[in-house]
Amino acid sequence: MTTAVSAAVFSSAASSAAPPDKGVGPLLRAWRERRRVSQLELALRADSSARHISFIETGRSRPSEEMVLRLAEHLDVPVRERNALLLAAGYAPHYPETPLDDPALGALRDGMERLIQGYEPYPALVVDAMYTVVAANRGITMLLAGVAESLLAPPLNAMRLTLHPEGLAPRIRNLREWRGHLLAQMERQIALYRSDALRALYEEVAAYPVPETGPEDREPAEPVPYFALPMQVEHEGRVLSFISSISTFNTPMDVTVAELAIETFLPADPATVKYLHSLGT
Repeated sequence: MTTAVSAAVFSSAASSAAPPDKGVGPLLRAWRERRRVSQLELALRADSSARHISFIETGRSRPSEEMVLRLAEHLDVPVRERNALLLAAGYAPHYPETPLDDPALGALRDGMERLIQGYEPYPALVVDAMYTVVAANRGITMLLAGVAESLLAPPLNAMRLTLHPEGLAPRIRNLREWRGHLLAQMERQIALYRSDALRALYEEVAAYPVPETGPEDREPAEPVPYFALPMQVEHEGRVLSFISSISTFNTPMDVTVAELAIETFLPADPATVKYLHSLGT
């Protein structure tokens, strides 16, 4: 597994099939430009020529299936988008999309459960690309105490749980900062992918009201030299501080697996460590 700063993945609800008015050439050019790679640099990486790359991008040459996959790999194109490129080039999708509850993914599910349970008493959860919670440990359950029942009804959504006024938001001491961090993360994903579902979720959570006087305006906690932006959340009269880390699977060969992310919350100060261990969870 590889640690990343954000979950750069999308669920089946956020399908990104190639637009009917675009062939594979313009799509590859768009990915190359996003990655800020020149035609010559891409050609050298893919053992091709700048002329051939130019012909592919302008539609003068149809790339082979192998070439599409090779270019996608060197441009670090997500798995679902690689299937979209293949479809745009007239080929069948290369990567399967296995339902998470399929027996074939049993080992994956068991492994993720063991991983997040082993992280206790610290919070950890697994989400898909739409931030739907597919697994969570007791550390997360502890944090969600007091959240409205309507938000806890399946399927749970991590963004709604965090930013909804009946969710964690009223207890997050640095709500404006943490909210800005989460929305910026979603904005980066929307800018890179075609996802109507993700955009709708973004518009929903961005519209949640933010109180003019919020947790930030309460008596500040004792200053701590944090090494990254923490989420500071009130829990039973205490302020707990966590640094979020998100991990994705290295070299996934299945769309479902590629679109899973494990988020762990590392205690950001000694007081949080001491309190969590005192719970005996």
